[in-house]
Amino acid sequence: MIRTKTTLVVGAGASCELQFPDGRELLARIAAGFDFQRLGGGLESEDIAAMDAQIGAIAKKARVKKNDLLEAGQVIRSAARISHSIDAILEQHGDNPMVLAVGKLAIAHYILGAEAASPLGSEPRDPGDLPVRGTENWLFQLSRAIFNGVPRAKAESCFDNLSVISFNYDRSVENYLPWAMHMAFGMSLTEARALVAEKLRIIHVYGVPGKLEWQTDEMPIADWGEVAPEDFPSVVEQLHTATERAEQRGFKRHVLGEVVQGKRLVFLGFGFDAMNCAMLFDAPFEHNPDVLVTMPGASATERNAVMRLLKRQAGIKDESLITLEDLRAWQLMRDYAPFLES
Repeated sequence: MIRTKTTLVVGAGASCELQFPDGRELLARIAAGFDFQRLGGGLESEDIAAMDAQIGAIAKKARVKKNDLLEAGQVIRSAARISHSIDAILEQHGDNPMVLAVGKLAIAHYILGAEAASPLGSEPRDPGDLPVRGTENWLFQLSRAIFNGVPRAKAESCFDNLSVISFNYDRSVENYLPWAMHMAFGMSLTEARALVAEKLRIIHVYGVPGKLEWQTDEMPIADWGEVAPEDFPSVVEQLHTATERAEQRGFKRHVLGEVVQGKRLVFLGFGFDAMNCAMLFDAPFEHNPDVLVTMPGASATERNAVMRLLKRQAGIKDESLITLEDLRAWQLMRDYAPFLES
């Protein structure tokens, strides 16, 4: 059980444990999918054909020229040579609605495809198991920390001290936790899903490609493993750029509120990109949280850069409160379990 107010900040490095693409790989896939010169030839891929068809559908719905959208795809393909993420490219071209439309379309296409291809299924392969086997993933370790030692009668209080801020588009947290709760407490999956929907505080900074079938949000459905949802254009509309989020009334305040309320901040697979950090750090903290950061394989220079960033932007003066670990997300959640549950 997590007994102290804790905020998890989740980046692509955590999702990679479930075989989701990181920012660079996602951008590379998108750029390859926009290689429309290969259309109709022997080098045409399924993704290129899918992008062409989906762009055609959106052009028809929006009553715009398909060629204008295809050209916008080439803008993204060109920008991908110098940029490191699709989020950054969409922010750079925020004044071009065509680029935003095809960029978000591509994100939805590849994230839904990654969900379907992930070892994390919509349900367990074997009865009584979890939807992904093994313990070497951060969702298993998180579930253990949340549910460990909680009486069944108090199951609804499991999430009281937890907030999740995710910079990922996938819905793996929402898909996994009900199954873990169902296993931990022996409650029905329906009850577990209802509790997760009601009690889990999770913010997807850049949105998600629709909702899972059981979720109550007012969004179009794109269930786990569904690569071609019925209302794909509406699914695409659920994705947002940093500027769009900044213009949404109260959104940034909501994110900052979850950061500030955490007495413990845990960064899992977070890359500390400047654009993402701007969503988290508005002013130096008035409190001094304990900070845990996963930095597997990082150089001493990279570690120093993150330490300086946290001290400057978050205003954490006591360096002993910041711990940078050469661990993956699941390893940190496992090794620091006694601390996180205290």
